[in-house]
Amino acid sequence: MSQTPLIPESKLPSLGTTIFSQMSALAQQYQAINLSQGFPDFDGPRYLQERLAHHVSQGANQYAPMTGVQPLREAIADKTAELYGHKPDANGDITVTAGATEALYAAITALVRSGDEVICFDPSYDSYAPAVTLAGGVMKRIALQPPGFKVDWQQFASLLSERTRLVILNTPHNPSASVWLKNDFAALWEAIAEQEIYVLSDEVYEHICFAAEGHASVLAHPQLRQRAVAVSSFGKTFHMTGWKVGYCIAPAAISAEIRKVHQYLTFAVNTPAQLAIADMLRAEPEHYRELPEFYRARRDRFIQALANSRLEILPCEGTYFLLADYSAISDLDDVSFCQWLTKEVGVAAIPLSVFCADAFPHKLIRLCFAKQEATLDAAAERLCQL
Repeated sequence: MSQTPLIPESKLPSLGTTIFSQMSALAQQYQAINLSQGFPDFDGPRYLQERLAHHVSQGANQYAPMTGVQPLREAIADKTAELYGHKPDANGDITVTAGATEALYAAITALVRSGDEVICFDPSYDSYAPAVTLAGGVMKRIALQPPGFKVDWQQFASLLSERTRLVILNTPHNPSASVWLKNDFAALWEAIAEQEIYVLSDEVYEHICFAAEGHASVLAHPQLRQRAVAVSSFGKTFHMTGWKVGYCIAPAAISAEIRKVHQYLTFAVNTPAQLAIADMLRAEPEHYRELPEFYRARRDRFIQALANSRLEILPCEGTYFLLADYSAISDLDDVSFCQWLTKEVGVAAIPLSVFCADAFPHKLIRLCFAKQEATLDAAAERLCQL
């Protein structure tokens, strides 16, 4: 007698395969130039690769401490002090995670309780909302408008309630390529200072910021950092997204709760990779210091190559993404346009509407310029023919 397999009731019934996986698969199927998913098509620093091989050969192949290896946590603390004028405690405040996505999930799970309200800004990265839903929270969204994608602080204040528990922000911002400035953090503090509200600051592109004042981190704000979790990613910084090594910085009392989730989610992160990154931070700090100019050159080259296209390029203040308005080319919605662009033109992009919970009427696509110059030139040549 055959038995019918049990089918669980989904906790995330509206979710399927992400648009990033869909577009990358479509790009592969049609042999298109893939400017959709955000990963470089070049390798990271040679020294970092050599240090990984060294630590593997020296036997550093067993579990790391749950919070991360000591040399890496100390190097993170020193880098943070150099950049933001605040030195977190390497033992109590820093947790190394399996990429930034795990840090985001662990922080949301640790801080959000059933019925809590969480404010985020749309367009928003797609991992936030599922984590909030699984934690029993309720998302409250503020729609940011192109071309500047700046926060309306009066609208923000109107969303606050006694149930507001967490604010999630992302700067430099994926997908809009906008950045928060110091006065944005000041406005945030003014709005939430009198309430018990936490802040989750997704800063994975902290070293890819083109703003004149540089990257404004929540860690540089003395009051906010007392109730904030800052998340970053070595995959973005060192062009090694497949290594999946990130970290979060938070006061010890918050970190303790995050670690309770982390220890049963991944427990520990790749040991030789952690040690190699620690060596890299100490030996070649010029890599992250020079990263803004490295990506600025690629951004400017790509924008110049698209100058004769009918795409309207929006301002790019950070990340390795450009937004382009295609309304002069097509009346298709952005999802259909990206599918057509991949199949017929041979360039894969991401539609911006997938980052928004509500209808997004603008005809915008996201293009990744973390690519070799020849890749960008070839893509631009195709796009200029539209």
